[in-house]
Amino acid sequence: MSVGVLITCGVLLTAAAILAMSRVERGPSMLDRIVAIDVMVAAIIGCLTILSAWSGRVDLVPVLMVLALVGFVGSVTLARFAAAEPEEERHILTPEEIAEADAKVRAELEEES
Repeated sequence: MSVGVLITCGVLLTAAAILAMSRVERGPSMLDRIVAIDVMVAAIIGCLTILSAWSGRVDLVPVLMVLALVGFVGSVTLARFAAAEPEEERHILTPEEIAEADAKVRAELEEES
């Protein structure tokens, strides 16, 4: 790879990382911060990819795969917990509510057969 391409890619990845850090700091919502952290992980993966391509090291490929997997799983997990749930799903069911729901399901099954 030419030095000009490496420098250009490095500058663009650094700019992306700086902009993502400002989004993490400013927010305003938790989902904005989660996306910004995902962009940071992508910038780190990009930097390691450039380093691997420039030096010809293939031993960094497993590290890149692990980083990509951790970034994806982390983003999905955090997004799941940050997402707002409907009001009726926010509480734990009482034993009476569970028994009532079971009775409804059993009644529907008996009607079908």
